[in-house]
Amino acid sequence: MRGADESKIKRARRLRNTPTDAEGTLWYRLRARRLNGHKFVRQEPIGPYTVDFICRERRLVIEVDGGQHADSQPDAVRDKWLVDHNYRVLRFWNNEVSGNLAGVLETIVTALGETPPHPDR
Repeated sequence: MRGADESKIKRARRLRNTPTDAEGTLWYRLRARRLNGHKFVRQEPIGPYTVDFICRERRLVIEVDGGQHADSQPDAVRDKWLVDHNYRVLRFWNNEVSGNLAGVLETIVTALGETPPHPDR
């Protein structure tokens, strides 16, 4: 099992070092508690997946997707797994982040204000 964990960590590190433009833009606004004091981390392994961003205390996952994710069955399976494990998931398209960052941030702030699912539900 240790090898699998190390593999996930290496993948997460690689993804952190090669963000898309949209991920970089959003990370600039999320890091260092810039969004209403909430702490986010990026490219975090959770179960079998690596999520783009997560606020652990609010159990909020944020995914930023490019065109390759359109109508993606794997994304639906991933989202279901995360929801089944008491995470909330917000998905944004790259062009939403680039063209409507204020709207994206407003949606995230609203979600942060909602009661997070209980981890032991």
